[in-house]
Amino acid sequence: MPDIKIKYFTDKIERLRYIDGKSDWIDLRAAEEIEMKAGEFKLIPLGVAMELPKGYEAHIVPRSSTFKNYGVIQTNHMGVVDESYCGDGDQWFFPAYALRDTVISANDRICQFRIMEHQPAISFMETDKLGHEDRGGHGSTGKE
Repeated sequence: MPDIKIKYFTDKIERLRYIDGKSDWIDLRAAEEIEMKAGEFKLIPLGVAMELPKGYEAHIVPRSSTFKNYGVIQTNHMGVVDESYCGDGDQWFFPAYALRDTVISANDRICQFRIMEHQPAISFMETDKLGHEDRGGHGSTGKE
């Protein structure tokens, strides 16, 4: 993969890095202190903009501890940033909804991302049968 240009909007956050070989996801941090009341929505600035290579996108999701630590959920459940969002002012944000009163401090790790290639072009072929045995219905892990 080519190098990715990154612009930081603040010095309050640590620079992006892999987490010591533990994962190929990279943490993103709140760029400023955010106070939220239960039931409130805010776009939390993440302090970065990037120029992704053509044919790539970033998938952004909450960290597993975000809800436990801060009581917020990501309103779109997964954010996707494609290579067209690459201007000097195109800062990344975390759309948060608070389920309890909370304070998120600048530099707190609240979400994570990974870079993915775009899905290849596909086509759909209609059929009356798929040719496989049923698994057992919605929510089933199959027959034992």
